This record gives sequence, structure tokens and C-alpha cells, in this order.
Amino acid sequence: MQTRVAEGSDVEAITTVINAAFKRAESFFIERDRIDYDAVRRFMQCGQFLLLEDDRGLAGCVYVEKRGDRAYTGLLAVDPSRQKAGLGSQLMIAAEDHARESGSRFMDIRIVSLRRELPEFYFRRGYTPTGTEPFTAGLKTKIPCHFINMSKPLV
Repeated sequence: MQTRVAEGSDVEAITTVINAAFKRAESFFIERDRIDYDAVRRFMQCGQFLLLEDDRGLAGCVYVEKRGDRAYTGLLAVDPSRQKAGLGSQLMIAAEDHARESGSRFMDIRIVSLRRELPEFYFRRGYTPTGTEPFTAGLKTKIPCHFINMSKPLV
């Protein structure tokens, strides 16, 4: 497996893997694609997607954006056929290393309150809760939910 920074030609593959992964994980509370090509392009103007690839193609991706001495990471997605193999952990390590190398001292994330498996995944990596915020305005969900903000020092 190799990790690299995404290029413009990767937009379609990024969109496909994010939508497949999030559909599998979030279809119980939301009925829509997680992202479209235009949104991926907008994200690429503010930050970078890191891609995890092998000879079979794109296995997963994660978004990283520098925000002063902090970084934000999100959209962690692993191809559903490759989940439960530690690839999400590999991508988080790559995201943290990438942020650290760019001078960030902290990494921030936000997770959906309904995703019961996520807090433990991030606790094991040193993240702690820092607060909550409302779910995306105007986005209809089957079950009420909110975001949980978490952070980790990178130094």
C-alpha cells in the first residue's frame, strides 16, 4: 500500500469511495450520497485528500486541511470490500503525519453522534471530545443527530 496526495484526476475515484463507504455506514439515518464531484473539487481548493492505493486501485482516502496551528481531518473512507483490515488506521496515521509535517500542533475531527463505533476508534488514537455542534442545517435525517468534536495534540 502506498499513500499519496490526490490530484485533480482523482476526483471521480475519491467521490466513489467516499459515497460507497458512507452509504454502508450511514444509510440507517440518511438517504443520500455523502459527496459529489463539485464538493470534492471545493475541498481540494482548501486542503488535500490523501489516497491509499495498491495494485488493485484506490483502497481509501482521508481529507486534511491546515487551519493555523491546527489541522482538520474528515471524510475518512475505506472501500467497503476492504474494511476491517486496518486501512482506516493507516489513513489516520498518514493524515496526522501530513498535518504534523505542515506545522500543525493539533488535529481536529468531528463525528456523527449516531455512529456508535467511531468514538472508540478515535479514543484509541488519542482523541478526546471537545464539544458538540448541530448536524448540517437543511440536511434531513431519519433519526435526530449532532456532531461530536474531538481533538488530539500532534506534538
